[in-house]
Amino acid sequence: MSMPGTAIVTGGGAGIGRAISLRLSRSGYKVIVVDLKEDMANETVQLVEEAGGQGDAYVLDITDGREVEKFFLSVSQVECLVNNAGSFSVKPFTELTVDDFRSMYEVNLVAMFDLTQKAAFRMPEGGAIINIASRAMLGAKQYIHYSSSKAAVVGFTKSLALELADKGITVNAVAPGVIETDMLKSRSDTDLDALRSIQPMGKLGSVDDIAGAVNFLSSDEARFITGQVLLVDGGRSLGGATSI
Repeated sequence: MSMPGTAIVTGGGAGIGRAISLRLSRSGYKVIVVDLKEDMANETVQLVEEAGGQGDAYVLDITDGREVEKFFLSVSQVECLVNNAGSFSVKPFTELTVDDFRSMYEVNLVAMFDLTQKAAFRMPEGGAIINIASRAMLGAKQYIHYSSSKAAVVGFTKSLALELADKGITVNAVAPGVIETDMLKSRSDTDLDALRSIQPMGKLGSVDDIAGAVNFLSSDEARFITGQVLLVDGGRSLGGATSI
């Protein structure tokens, strides 16, 4: 059996991106960890290598088109792209500005398009593109700009799946619910116990839950799945009363 090849994971320096990088490495991918922070990217690569895998770190601002182009000069072929890097902020509708929307879309959609287009040119038949969306695509208070951008990611995913289907490249999205990351724990506006209390399963998700979903969609087992959004949220998106 041949090795899976090369996987690029954006935002791979911490949290969900780091877990994805480690999981894909265990499946045999050589992982290129792309992140804004050099020390974090290097740390992920170190963990990959300590676990017996292969990895490279690359420092990149994904919104800088020239730097993205330069990055891809060093990548001749890529079998898997995970668009995990993203921007998030909390701001009520009454305080949002057009610049808030522009900056959110610049990272969460425009940069994703740029990376994906360049990767697709280097992707063989059987390649996989996985975009990280969010359960917030269904709507959420206090971050309309973020929710809108993630809903756009879903539209992008479905449309691109049709564009690349005849090339044998699958395009899917994973939409995490509330995932217990260091970033979430550090937020002053977050009450973890309150969040757990409204989850149907009574717990929050882990980064490994998302990594497992991404790994599945990158594998041969998912070769006939494309244009889909996999909600990984412990059933929270189903709604329903928590008590009668």
